[in-house]
Amino acid sequence: MSKNLSLNYSLAEINEAAKVFWQEAKAYRIFAFRGDLGAGKTTFVAALAQVMGIEDSVSSPTFSLINEYHFFDKDGNEKILFHSDCYRLKDIEEAIQAGIEDMLEQKNAYCIIEWPERILPLLPEDALWVDFKLLDDGGRQLLCSFPG
Repeated sequence: MSKNLSLNYSLAEINEAAKVFWQEAKAYRIFAFRGDLGAGKTTFVAALAQVMGIEDSVSSPTFSLINEYHFFDKDGNEKILFHSDCYRLKDIEEAIQAGIEDMLEQKNAYCIIEWPERILPLLPEDALWVDFKLLDDGGRQLLCSFPG
């Protein structure tokens, strides 16, 4: 039986939403963030990075395709967060040349992929799919279903 997570939050509440999400999802390594333009995916990644302990400023990897951030987990082990945005990719070959496959194979890293549907054949089956929606009141909704 799978477990579901549904969070509605405003921008003022995004850090708390990121904390709740991380508590539930940190056992996963690859996160597939889906949602329309403006749904808040990159903004949520920035809040999540803070929760993870990343001190660098997180920005959209729309043009660089992959941003890399280093941090230490609670046990003092160095970890990496790769944040990729596949919106501008033309095809799978371009994704491979950009290093997406290599990024996904890094075992000591977390990977957050925006627009994952554009690289679907490269994603492992155990990726955690997370959907973002912009609500009528300007808030955001995060939905995910944990396998298991």
